[in-house]
Amino acid sequence: MIESNKKAAVRFLELVIASKIDEAYAKHVDMGGKHHNAYFPAGFEKLRDAMKENESQFPNKRLAVKNVIAEGDLVVAHSHLRMRSDDPKDPGMTVVHIFRFKDGKIVEMWDCGQAIPADCPNEDGVF
Repeated sequence: MIESNKKAAVRFLELVIASKIDEAYAKHVDMGGKHHNAYFPAGFEKLRDAMKENESQFPNKRLAVKNVIAEGDLVVAHSHLRMRSDDPKDPGMTVVHIFRFKDGKIVEMWDCGQAIPADCPNEDGVF
């Protein structure tokens, strides 16, 4: 179950970034679940609507999943998000999504991000 949840979490993110938000939610989300994004009202329906709005504002965004970790019913995806992938000067941000699964569907989600400074002093990089 852990491996299938990891694949489902990554596939959910891939579908969202590919502008297939309704498909992502239909296949991978229990709409009765909850999210913890502080910027949007409660409920997956509201988060889905916000993702659609974001897609219309940033149609060139790209997400590259770098690490996926799972334990029990939790999956964590660590990714590189670029809202304006057509702008080579935009380094993007690191994003962490945490998903809780039940019966193969996402029932709870957390997300947090950190902007990557253009003049990042860390020579190891952020990934």
